[in-house]
Amino acid sequence: MTTADKQIDAGEAPARAVRTRDPERTRASILAAATVEFAARGFAGARIDAIAHRANANKRMIYHYFGNKRDLWLAVLEAAYERVRSAEQRLSLDRLEPEPAMEAMIGFTFDSFVGDRTFINLLNSENLHQARHLRHSTRVQSMHSPLIGMIGAILDRGSAVGVFRPGIDPAQLWITIAGTSFFYFSNIFTLSVILNRDLTAKQRMAERRAHTIEMIMSGIRA
Repeated sequence: MTTADKQIDAGEAPARAVRTRDPERTRASILAAATVEFAARGFAGARIDAIAHRANANKRMIYHYFGNKRDLWLAVLEAAYERVRSAEQRLSLDRLEPEPAMEAMIGFTFDSFVGDRTFINLLNSENLHQARHLRHSTRVQSMHSPLIGMIGAILDRGSAVGVFRPGIDPAQLWITIAGTSFFYFSNIFTLSVILNRDLTAKQRMAERRAHTIEMIMSGIRA
């Protein structure tokens, strides 16, 4: 390991600044490359040299824009959460009746894991570290507040017209929605072997999606 690698793994950054003509593009390129590398190898296994190579940049640029490996990892996590939360806000569920709105939320959460294991791999890696990096985020809690509020509003509207049971905790419901979807995809290969069925097949995923929506909806209906 080089001196620079030791510095970045220890959370230290070289003092040298880097000038670039397009800082936003450079930063985005580094972030995209880091997302791929971290998702493939986790926080511990990812190397700054590999990220620099993927981004067609040099390590000094990474130090300049992100400071150190831990801060780059946190930026990747925050960006991953922000992509999902922003997409949820664009669903405009307040325009739908309570039951279709909740079904859309459940379906969207399930679909967010289809075809791209990046988010799953990032979350698995951070949980191995007991969220020691994410706890330093100044943004992640504020990202999730609108989501919990949105679910709460759907529950309130549904309760008011008698289609949902009153008193359901929106945070608990969200954990159930996310957990039910996440478990299927995070364990999809081992479950396929155990159950002797290809759970990666489109038909199997469609069946699981419908089952997830049906079970959660049956649990909250009045």
